[in-house]
Amino acid sequence: MTVGLFTPDGKCNPAYLKLDLYCKGLKIDASCDLDEDARQIIRNRAGLGSGLEVVIGADMYTNVPVVEWWVGNSPYWLVKAAPEEGQSPAGTVPYQIWREREPFDYSAYDSMETAKRGPWVGTLDRANAELVDTVTIPEEPKWYKQRTSSGKLMQRIGCLQGTYLGVYWGPRCQNWGPNGENEYCKFCTEGQNLGSQEEAEKSIQDVLETAIAARKESKITFVHVNTGFLDSNDYLGLFEPLFEKLKSQTNLLLGLQAPPDANFENYRRFKQLGVNNVSLCFEVIDADLFVEIGPGKARRAGLQRYLDAIDFCANEVGFDTVNGEIIAGLEPLESSMRAIDWIVDHGAIPTVCVFRPVVGAAYGKRKPPRVEDMLPVFQHFYRRCMEKGLPIGIAPNVKVSLIMLPEECRGLMPNPNAWPIKRAALWFAAKAFKAVFNTRVRV
Repeated sequence: MTVGLFTPDGKCNPAYLKLDLYCKGLKIDASCDLDEDARQIIRNRAGLGSGLEVVIGADMYTNVPVVEWWVGNSPYWLVKAAPEEGQSPAGTVPYQIWREREPFDYSAYDSMETAKRGPWVGTLDRANAELVDTVTIPEEPKWYKQRTSSGKLMQRIGCLQGTYLGVYWGPRCQNWGPNGENEYCKFCTEGQNLGSQEEAEKSIQDVLETAIAARKESKITFVHVNTGFLDSNDYLGLFEPLFEKLKSQTNLLLGLQAPPDANFENYRRFKQLGVNNVSLCFEVIDADLFVEIGPGKARRAGLQRYLDAIDFCANEVGFDTVNGEIIAGLEPLESSMRAIDWIVDHGAIPTVCVFRPVVGAAYGKRKPPRVEDMLPVFQHFYRRCMEKGLPIGIAPNVKVSLIMLPEECRGLMPNPNAWPIKRAALWFAAKAFKAVFNTRVRV
């Protein structure tokens, strides 16, 4: 099967659309009423959360770029459908994604003004466009506007990124200071977002109350907590009281994303605290590019320490899952595939982001990657996960909008029906895990 935006029967391929939207972004037709219908755009998670939350198909959540300079060249448009054009599953007026018919011109980026930013609002010429698919715009949850007992707005404590709760914990990444040292990663804007887009100081009680509210209304199952570099490298000391409280009070699934701890033995304590997932983000496996892209990361930890930490967590501690995170589009495709191979061969699951040149980042004026280049990377990603028999798609109600989940990449394969026995085993494992989770969750 040829993999593209449409399947042979003429239907939209949701996996390809999600990947292509990461690469091209989405323009907004004047018919849209996103102030009323959508979640507020919150720039966090190094800037990746700078887009519009959209659900493609039944449950493929994606965070689509809408404000970056390069979105002005996108052929994709978001249109609010008329009531007679159908209803979404939630019973509200659906939205649609359209695509301009003219061939996409990559060379147009060369003449665009990189300082200009969106949202890119205009009027779609439907006569020269085609309907791609009907999508859903997830509503902003009511708890976003609730306040914690300390008076802080909950959406500034944590926010939904797909269906899970993302929380930044701790001080601003030390690569952004404290004395203004220019050592931050060149794709990142976390140092700009903390304090402006989200609270710089949060208490354990703030996070707990937000997690409980998100569980009750949004039915979250997973709280993913990340932080930046600490001079002390004592991440256990930073997270222990928070994870202890969250696990004892909610028993939700917990994820840790942080630089390598000073003492790898501390990861055993993280598991005792109830942490289910550990994610270590090294971005590129090319040693020279690692230093160029993240000078502070290279000085404070180094590539090998990240790789050693992934190996230790996956093979010595045994969390439910361990992720090694890379960014496709920052290094040659062959290097991204080599990074995927290394992660999989060491028993961890790759997290593969698509490079997003975000407003304010040192690499913010770079061009986004081509979907034609990203496709073989994500096909390799899925193939290696299935060959290795990794536990993908098992956690209940964890749909991530910032990345292509490995199970979603099945739709990018020439033969999506391959590995039927392994896919069936994963399906049964997911059902069993969900049943166990539902008996243990406390909220």
